[in-house]
Amino acid sequence: MSAPVPLPRSRPRGIVGLGVVALAMTAVLVSLGVWQLQRRVEKHAVIAALDERLAAPPTALPPRAEWPTLTRERDEFRRVSFAATFEPRPAAHVYTSGSGLRPDVTTTGAWVFAPADLAGGGTVVVNRGFAPETAPGAGVSDATDAAPADAVQLTGYLRFPERPGWFTPAADPVRRLWFQRDHRDMARALAWGEPAGEVAPFYVDLEAPVPPGGVPKPGPLSVHLKDDHLQYAITWFGLAAVVIATFGFWLVGAGRGRAKRDERN
Repeated sequence: MSAPVPLPRSRPRGIVGLGVVALAMTAVLVSLGVWQLQRRVEKHAVIAALDERLAAPPTALPPRAEWPTLTRERDEFRRVSFAATFEPRPAAHVYTSGSGLRPDVTTTGAWVFAPADLAGGGTVVVNRGFAPETAPGAGVSDATDAAPADAVQLTGYLRFPERPGWFTPAADPVRRLWFQRDHRDMARALAWGEPAGEVAPFYVDLEAPVPPGGVPKPGPLSVHLKDDHLQYAITWFGLAAVVIATFGFWLVGAGRGRAKRDERN
């Protein structure tokens, strides 16, 4: 009587292959969870730094020689105080539907940006504050653009231009309407700082003074950064646990099935 022909042993190879896939997926998910925890630590450090800057007493505006060395990471939201005279040039409007930095701004309207000349030379663009729409869809009245004719002491926060997003509408220089805070683009389109001035690489979010009519309305900033990194980390770690558990259940089921086949054979 001839010996039985052994069946091909493909099951161990399948287990190894699925094990490699499960291990790779687990490693990726765990690394994403660890990355979110690292981002959480970094976010908390940023929040602490911003809170400290916003609460600090205002300092003098950096001199022109230091402007090229200023960075978003080190200098944004620094409180400054300086004297300047607003240029007799048209202001720009930046559309907004609300603000995450100004709790008092909850309706649609625009930020009014205007150039201001420094006594020692150079031009600083100032976000003078929020102006609500005169009527839904009607835009902001140009009457809000009137700025003081004499030198005025300004207090505010250093800010840097926003980067455009994929869906940010294009600016309309004819209507002096922008959809992102890019003061350099405004300066080029509206000839701010010319003929001999130099526009600073930053702009200033005005905190004070409030104009006599109250509009545009400046105000203090309050940073509330979204902090969902712990929730994201738990989600990634949970998915990694699901992958491990699923592979474990499959492995146990495969082992039982193999044991039953061996008993029948």
